[in-house]
Amino acid sequence: MPKYRRGVFTDEILRRCEDIMIEVCDSFGAELVEFTGEDGHVQLLVHYPPKVALSTLVNSLKGVSARLLRKEYPAHIGKYSGGGHFWSPSYFAASCGGAPLSIIEEYIENQKHPG
Repeated sequence: MPKYRRGVFTDEILRRCEDIMIEVCDSFGAELVEFTGEDGHVQLLVHYPPKVALSTLVNSLKGVSARLLRKEYPAHIGKYSGGGHFWSPSYFAASCGGAPLSIIEEYIENQKHPG
């Protein structure tokens, strides 16, 4: 979730954020299965190897995306972050290792997609 929520994500920025997160996941040997986002947050379904520490993956997803989005959209992002942190320091992660993947994908697909 961005630290300063409302309006920071346009459809273009969400599409770019998804591309960045796909690249970060790839670098960890992980797969970004689903990505959705709205004005105030993003949701990811990630399949990652057990050797990867979740906190390390999340910190990299946040750090790389914040750095690149600030660089590529400085005027827009600057309006919302005021020079502070882009992402909130918190995140929510849940394991879905027994739930059918199709149910999880359906839930995430039903959230707003970038246009």
